[in-house]
Amino acid sequence: MSIFDFEDNLSIGSVYSVDTATIIIRVDQIEKLRKLQVNHLIAIKSSKSGQHLIGIINRITRKATDEVTSPEDISEPTHFLTENILKVNLIGTLLDKVGSKNNVFKRTLDTVPEIDANCFPIIGDNITKFMKVISSHENYNNPLSLGKYSIDENAEAFLDGNRVFQRHAVIVGSTGSGKSWCVAKLIEQTAKLPMANAVLFDIHGEYSGEYFKADGIQHIKVANPEDLGKKDNLLNNILMLPYWLLTYEEMLAMLLDRSDSNAPNQAMIFSKTVFEAKEAYLDSIGDTSFKGHITIDSPIPYCLESVLDTIRDLDIGMVPGSNGKEKQGPFNGKLTRFIQRLDAKIQDKRLGFLFQVSVAELEIDWLNKLCNLLMCGTKLNDKNRGIKVIDFSEIPSDILPLVIGLVARLIFTVQQWTTSDKRHPISLLCDEAHLYIPERISQDSASELGLRTFERIAKEGRKYGVSLVVISQRPSEVNRTVLSQCNNFISLRLSNAEDQAVIKRLLPENLAGLTDILPILDIGEALVVGDCSLLPTRILIDEPTIKPDSATIQFWKEWSNDEAEQDIANAVSGLRRQSKVVC
Repeated sequence: MSIFDFEDNLSIGSVYSVDTATIIIRVDQIEKLRKLQVNHLIAIKSSKSGQHLIGIINRITRKATDEVTSPEDISEPTHFLTENILKVNLIGTLLDKVGSKNNVFKRTLDTVPEIDANCFPIIGDNITKFMKVISSHENYNNPLSLGKYSIDENAEAFLDGNRVFQRHAVIVGSTGSGKSWCVAKLIEQTAKLPMANAVLFDIHGEYSGEYFKADGIQHIKVANPEDLGKKDNLLNNILMLPYWLLTYEEMLAMLLDRSDSNAPNQAMIFSKTVFEAKEAYLDSIGDTSFKGHITIDSPIPYCLESVLDTIRDLDIGMVPGSNGKEKQGPFNGKLTRFIQRLDAKIQDKRLGFLFQVSVAELEIDWLNKLCNLLMCGTKLNDKNRGIKVIDFSEIPSDILPLVIGLVARLIFTVQQWTTSDKRHPISLLCDEAHLYIPERISQDSASELGLRTFERIAKEGRKYGVSLVVISQRPSEVNRTVLSQCNNFISLRLSNAEDQAVIKRLLPENLAGLTDILPILDIGEALVVGDCSLLPTRILIDEPTIKPDSATIQFWKEWSNDEAEQDIANAVSGLRRQSKVVC
């Protein structure tokens, strides 16, 4: 039985013209026109029985024209004629019955409305019934729901959790729009699943605070100078990312000055020496499995100090001359600047998580432990640790894109080499994505390598069970290639015209008008469009029980507090120690 039982006297008007997925409705009574608003839903009788076409009001227009008594007398109009016009975008079809199911909404248009077909507003009880239809979900114990529909707060807004992560998603919103709460609500919902598997790149530490804790969420931080040299860092959720995980290009991006005339020699020597060091390491452990198959990019441990010693010897090397005296070798003096840069990186304690590794991190099996920490969605001590929040807030900003790109590349590569029957899907939630998935790349080759990883995941990740959730307050500064691969958009308030234009370009043409509401959305209210939602609509995000540390600072309130305190001493101490831990 249909949820709609419209009587003809409830009709607001009839179809005047049809253009693919857009129709024009003529409204005869001004009283009915006054009750309508942009983005309200309209039901149109289909030419097929048992069906209603569903549309969203895009524009309401009242036009006046002059009427004259005769074609010859054009000087004096007798009265005005008015036309009340609705422009409506068709978004789907409601079918009374499909197989054994009643009242099924589909995002397809099997028919187009006939001219003069009656049109009805979906209001009152009808809107509640319709929202329940589109909110139907598969019988999961924990369906994905971020909140309630703005047009009917009695109806819970369920999203298709499969499609949110299968087809990549975008969460955007200006500062103070509630974006962090939306992300927290999504993580809170996901963490309840027994085999959830996701990694959140926490750039500012707002998801690593004391109030953002729950079963299913595991907090990891990148090692700072105070963590160096400790045993069992991984067991304590302290992340080391040793240099031998970097590819040849990534290492050179950090170390090589391509304006140096000796750069080709430096790159060639470094490549040859590192490859030999990896082979020497495999010989030292008696390996017979990998040696014949490795490349310069293979994640095989090696001793960086021995590589540096070899390059130093070449830089000062002498060879026998023709007259019996020694002369400078072919690389004498040509590697000096490269050695200085490499030595400076090794000594920089801010980069200790890369270069100041312990004996444990040079073991061949250490990579297995790292991947288990980053990617494992299994249970530990009867508690799911599926959501991994990695705190990157203490990473120097100049190498942040490279480091995050390294983690993303490692996860994607391991997924690639996992057999399909053993592959467990994983999602990468990229907070502040504009910092490391930028639209414009400077001459910084390290940033370019990180971006290349995310572009590949956006294009190919779905095949290997890797999804992206791009989170940013400036979508206009996020890479367009990555955004174009995202099929789900959760947009909170956006006040910048460039950011609004980005979202508009990503939407189908007949839905582009929905972006007009982006600057007037309330705090915590989002426009949801895409494969994850049957209906493009506004959702009021429910308050999450776990709170990110992202509350907007109340300047006037704090300046008015005569008991306010500042802790400059500990801040300066942390700056010097490169650690936020208060001693």
